[in-house]
This record gives sequence, C-alpha cells and structure tokens, in this order.
Amino acid sequence: MTPLEEPGMVEDRFLKRLRKKARKGLRGWPIATIAFYGPNLHQATKTAVGIVPSENAEVEEVRAWIVDRGDVRGDSGIAREILEFIEEHQVRSIAISDGIIGCPHQQGIDYEGEWCPVCEFWHGRDRFAGQRVH
Repeated sequence: MTPLEEPGMVEDRFLKRLRKKARKGLRGWPIATIAFYGPNLHQATKTAVGIVPSENAEVEEVRAWIVDRGDVRGDSGIAREILEFIEEHQVRSIAISDGIIGCPHQQGIDYEGEWCPVCEFWHGRDRFAGQRVH
C-alpha cells in the first residue's frame, strides 16, 4: 500500500488519478518522483516532487509542498497541485515512495550538523527503513 492509499486519507479524484498513474509502472520519460517527509513514520508534513526528463539524467526540477498541521498525503488541494505540476511537465511515469523517508528539514539549509535538532525521531535512524542504525 502506498502512502496515498493509507486508510482514512481523503478520497478525492486527484488522489485517485495519482495512484492510478503510479500503479501503471514505467511508461516512458519524463518520470516524476514523489517522496514524503515528516517528523516521524506516521505523519508526512512535506512532499517533494522531482522531474527526471530522461534516462541517466539528473532531476531537472523539484517542487515541495508543506503543511503546518495534519498530513500532506490527505490534502486534496496539494494532490491537485502535484497532478497539475506533473501534467505541466508531460510526465509519462510516476514513482512514489512507500512511506516517509526522513525529516522534512534540509541539512545545510534548515540546520547544520548531522541531525536535525527539531526531529529527534530521526536521530540515529535509517531514513528509508526508519530503523535505528548501529
């Protein structure tokens, strides 16, 4: 189950369209990557969408959406904006992260050092697995 399919999320035609596009798999380039970030493994407060124009290319453009309260995955307005953003770039494929993959703050921009001072949950954790690293 992808984050956009979690129980209790707002059912909306824009969310359904994003899910449907992601389920189709690789259908060509450009590809949109959608990643979710949050203070823990249960609440996504930020999503970032990157556009990869072709195979072996770097991300061409990135746009992020942030919510102060709640979960970005349940915001139908943001889902609509994401869909418009990917349609604007004529995206043919979508890849969505399976879960929350780290702190919503950016190292070197929002904080200095190894760990975010705001998101203690992520201190010493693997951002993809959410498990403590030794």
